[in-house]
Amino acid sequence: MRILVVEDEKKVASFIKRGMEEEEFSVDLAYDGEEGLDLAEANPYNLIIMDLMLPKMGGLDVIRQLRKKEINVPVLCLTAKDTVDDIVAGLDSGSDDYLTKPFAFAELLARVRALLRRGSQDRGAEIVFADLRLDPVTHRVWRGDKEIDLTAKEYGLLEYFMRNPNQILTRTMIAEHVWDYTFDSFTNIIDVYVNYLRKKVDRDFSLKLIHTARGMGYILKEG
Repeated sequence: MRILVVEDEKKVASFIKRGMEEEEFSVDLAYDGEEGLDLAEANPYNLIIMDLMLPKMGGLDVIRQLRKKEINVPVLCLTAKDTVDDIVAGLDSGSDDYLTKPFAFAELLARVRALLRRGSQDRGAEIVFADLRLDPVTHRVWRGDKEIDLTAKEYGLLEYFMRNPNQILTRTMIAEHVWDYTFDSFTNIIDVYVNYLRKKVDRDFSLKLIHTARGMGYILKEG
């Protein structure tokens, strides 16, 4: 799961990023509204954590722009503004939840997970490709009747493949979605993780699903 945090207080942003990465999320940071809007338009995030009092462009304006462009990623407002009018304005702008500062990280994490579960349920709880099944709510995976035990990064990689079947995914695309936009896609770590995943998903089955597109990347396809 990939999250964008738009927060101008760098200590707060770093605290959230560190905590979320410990929970195996991939996190990008933006320190003003314009940068946050640019990143949100350019990348397929699963969720955005948005401060409201931001330089260059306020958080509410960013949310309105995203909704105007039909970018419907869940948005959690995180702000020191805590009046009823502020909360109503945040929700009316198109945000999905509202958490005031100071906050406990455990509550932030719980709200993030709730929004992600809601998004997964809206898209359909189970993703199926051939005899491979993935449940984005419980993070469980099966090949036929066999449940496959995956690490968090392996799961994130497989979910990306399964949401984009029969499409060549370049190493850069995989790096930006499963890791973050600062990741060096020229290292071999992506190839290592694809190899780990291939062994777990394909090794015991005659029908191979994860294939190398030579010189380009990888593709999930039958045969």
